[in-house]
Amino acid sequence: MIEDTRLKLLSDIEAFLDRTGMPPTTFGKSAVGDPNFVGKVRGGMSPRLNTFDRVRRFMASHDDSKGAAA
Repeated sequence: MIEDTRLKLLSDIEAFLDRTGMPPTTFGKSAVGDPNFVGKVRGGMSPRLNTFDRVRRFMASHDDSKGAAA
């Protein structure tokens, strides 16, 4: 179950990166303060629940701000 959640988060991050063109290191630094975050998740690291929440909030706020600017 934890692996399924990690894979879903990774899929969502990859889609976000594709959609925005944001580099993985910029995403990690902006979302959780770790430029290596995406690489770690790609490598199999499963973030803590509060980190999942921070990442989801970051993606949602970035998408919201893009929508508001359009």
